[in-house]
Amino acid sequence: MNLRTRDRGRLRGRSLRTRLLLFISASLVVVCVAMSLTTVFAQRAYLLGNLDDRVDNAAERSLGGAELQPTLDDNLGFLMENGHAVGTIAARFDDDGSISAAAVVRQNDPPQNLTAAQRTALAGIRADGSMHTRAVPGLGTYRIAVLGDDTGIQVLTGLPMDDVQDMISGLVVVEAVIALVGLTVAGFLCAVVIRRQLRPLGRVAATAVEVSRSQLGHGEVTALTRVPERDTDPGSEAGQVGAALNRMIDHVESSLAERQRSEEQMRRSEERMRRFLADASHELRTPLASIAGYAELMNRGTDRIEPGLAWRRVTAESARMTGLVEDLLLLARLDEGRPLQSAEVDLAALLAEAVWDARAAGTGHDWQLHLSLDAPALVVGDEARLHQVLANLLANARVHTPVGTTVTASVEATAARTVVIRIRDDGPGIPQALLPTVFERFTRADASRTRAGGKEGGSGLGLAIAAAITGAHGGRIDVTSVPGRTEFTIELPAAELPPAETAIRARTAPV
Repeated sequence: MNLRTRDRGRLRGRSLRTRLLLFISASLVVVCVAMSLTTVFAQRAYLLGNLDDRVDNAAERSLGGAELQPTLDDNLGFLMENGHAVGTIAARFDDDGSISAAAVVRQNDPPQNLTAAQRTALAGIRADGSMHTRAVPGLGTYRIAVLGDDTGIQVLTGLPMDDVQDMISGLVVVEAVIALVGLTVAGFLCAVVIRRQLRPLGRVAATAVEVSRSQLGHGEVTALTRVPERDTDPGSEAGQVGAALNRMIDHVESSLAERQRSEEQMRRSEERMRRFLADASHELRTPLASIAGYAELMNRGTDRIEPGLAWRRVTAESARMTGLVEDLLLLARLDEGRPLQSAEVDLAALLAEAVWDARAAGTGHDWQLHLSLDAPALVVGDEARLHQVLANLLANARVHTPVGTTVTASVEATAARTVVIRIRDDGPGIPQALLPTVFERFTRADASRTRAGGKEGGSGLGLAIAAAITGAHGGRIDVTSVPGRTEFTIELPAAELPPAETAIRARTAPV
């Protein structure tokens, strides 16, 4: 990932934080403005209502005082009575509805008559039962009401509302300061909270960047970085993103591992194929070279070799080459999964026959047969191929052990529905380095495994054929070897027996 891509990622992250902060800040501003306006309007309505009540009370007192002197429409003596607040305005009207007298109550002084300009500001107010707001020059803004009675007396009374307006202005200032401080604190807290809440997303993004820098196209798969467990909590959106990224990384890692396993298997398969072709070519080249050499000698008619001996060597090499080709064809058929013949086979009888054959071929060895049967040693399979497995294992013990070695073959059938064949010898053993590949094709023992009679060893396909045939029958073959004890074990699934079949008791019979 280059710098430009990383910068774009940072800008996108910052723009997300900025958008969240702007959205929350705008929401807080709207809420604060709404609350402030609601508080201001509510307080203003309350204060004005209280002032209107006081104006109404003052107007009723003024009207009561004026009714005591109904004929004197210019008398404002009622303003001298106690109870009128400083700054109270009172006026009386004549018959034409014009102001005949108007005065304002002063602190510790008699009421002061209003000027013409001040009277003009009060003109036009009628006794309509409502409150009026007027700005009186030199006195300020007043809340005014006009009351009258049935005799035609009308009195104007007003109280100053500057205190109310100052209180409302102060309330607005206080609300604005509180709102500003609240918005500042709330914005700071929101920034901190948003940063903390988005921090897991930053770690998730960092994990994704680190994974993207891994060399996924080649090389061995190493443990890819995962999102920390604390950032995979399914209870939060960031945790869900982290958990999803971990699942994706797991899938990518498993896919890469599977691909590498496939490539490794393909590489090993190619190596085995190359080794197989090289070994097969070498094995076939030796008898072909011998046949060609003896044929050339016979062609020349030389007396260096008897024709009968030459024909015997050609025949022997031909038989050796034929056996090798047949073994290779058998392995190819088994690799293709071609079905074998299927019939019920008694492994106890088959093993006894194979041991008798091995005894006839290797008279210098001590051959033993042990039968331990709690149930019939019956399997379903190809009798000829199973005999080939046993013959190969016995021949392997005969060829790779010195004269006088004891070879013990045993068969065991148990109620676990498994037939086990073991072929054990007390020879020098198989080298430990050779054990992992002993069942691979063209694998041969080294010089520590003595050849019987100095004869040339086989092609290295015997154990490979035994393993392939055993696997084709649904069984398995294994070997353990230490100096003085080498044991091959074959396990095959037993055939299903009728319920009335009786178990065969264990017995031991040396050959």
